[in-house]
Amino acid sequence: MIKQVDNPPAQDTLGYDPLEKLLRALYERGYRFVTVTPTTHRLVNERPENAWAKTLQDIFGWNRPFTQASIDADIFELMHAAAVLRAVDDGWQSLVRVSSVADKLFVHSGFPTEAQDAVFFGPDTYRYINAMYHSLATLQGKVQRCVDIGTGSGVAAILLAEALPYAEIYGVDINEKALAFSTTNAKANSIANVYFQYSNLLNDVQGEFDVIIANPPYLVDPSARAYRHGNGPLGAQLSLDIVDAALTRLSPGGTLMLYTGVAIVEGHDPFLEEVKQKTKEAGCTYQYSEIDPDIFSEELATDAYARADRIAAVWLLVSRPTIEADNLLQLISTVAEP
Repeated sequence: MIKQVDNPPAQDTLGYDPLEKLLRALYERGYRFVTVTPTTHRLVNERPENAWAKTLQDIFGWNRPFTQASIDADIFELMHAAAVLRAVDDGWQSLVRVSSVADKLFVHSGFPTEAQDAVFFGPDTYRYINAMYHSLATLQGKVQRCVDIGTGSGVAAILLAEALPYAEIYGVDINEKALAFSTTNAKANSIANVYFQYSNLLNDVQGEFDVIIANPPYLVDPSARAYRHGNGPLGAQLSLDIVDAALTRLSPGGTLMLYTGVAIVEGHDPFLEEVKQKTKEAGCTYQYSEIDPDIFSEELATDAYARADRIAAVWLLVSRPTIEADNLLQLISTVAEP
């Protein structure tokens, strides 16, 4: 379990690793940055005046090259100690980026996210968190145990742990770099009730969960990058696998909160049709809504989406009935039998 601390201490406090110290130092300097789509990131950086970094946001947000003279000496030393510096012609570049959500900072992979073990953060992250907060307000009863599948930078697990300080929160991933970043992010943000561990879906964690949350990869990626490739002909297989896992591991009254992207083909939503069948067979209910009707439109030019009308960002809530409700349904079903 991560040790609880109060306000972020000075950057030279003993006991914190260099990357955590770096995040705390950026926090102390009022650093904030909203991470944009890769396309927007590239277009903004291509402007001639943005060739070199001038601010901390340029260095850790836009990930532009910088000279040592243009950066706080303490920050440069922390970057060196954390091994997140890369030498480039006439200067340096950060190997990581730092994004803000509310009053918290999160470290994730540098731009562009081309490596197989890249840890992604972007507009999907913000939509996911906003939807999670909205749904948390509708939960009934006390939540005691939660898990974030494919936790990535750990942002959802950390914010969920903050919102539910009495609950035990797990963040699981198959990416060791993601687990390292998420652990650092939790420590730097002084969140104690969260655990990060390796798990393929829920295969390596035990027990039932009151809340299961996930923002899985959902695109068809020719390079099969773990943070992006959702498997299946339209990228939806991993999202469906998460639904299957949740249906067997939700506690009575528990809820799955899933943010994903789905390909709409000739006006038809094949992912939703699968969800309807799966939840019906499991005796669960669902709520489903489109958060954004048109995302990643550039993917429509690829062969995988040759028949797709659009890719939509959707929010799925799956609820398992309480024991009392389940017993009542069984009683009604029995009485109704001829």
